[in-house]
Amino acid sequence: MIRHLRAPAVLGAVALVAGPARASEGGLTLVPEPQRLIFLLVLFLVLVPLLNALLFKPLLAVLEERARRIEGARARAAELSSRAAALVAQHDAAVHSVRQAAQHERAQFVEQARRSHQGAIGAARGEAERRLLATRAEIDAALDAARTQLRGAAAPLAREAAERLLGRSLS
Repeated sequence: MIRHLRAPAVLGAVALVAGPARASEGGLTLVPEPQRLIFLLVLFLVLVPLLNALLFKPLLAVLEERARRIEGARARAAELSSRAAALVAQHDAAVHSVRQAAQHERAQFVEQARRSHQGAIGAARGEAERRLLATRAEIDAALDAARTQLRGAAAPLAREAAERLLGRSLS
């Protein structure tokens, strides 16, 4: 802020020390009248502190407050961004672990279902084999009974068939 006050003071000092300026046409000198120059310097010296107190200091304070708020907002935004990134990473890790657990559980369920299925197939196969053996035993028993019955009935049937073919009685 001191730099802002030095520039007008330096310009005023240069204007006092500088020699008269000459215009390119006709050699006119551009030297202000001393009364006007003193009036302008007094006016300048009176207005600079007033403008500094009433305009420049409040304006600079507002600009500094604005810059401070912007920096605070940027810092909060960066903090929120890092927190959001951490939460996203935490969420991704949780989703990954849940997916792994679900995959493991699903694999266990599939394995259990496969074992249950294999057990049911084994039990059904055992039951089918037992029934097949029982049915074969029944068939063998029926076949033996039929053979026995046919053997007993074969001799009289053969005699009757021979009698019919020969047309006479064999006894």
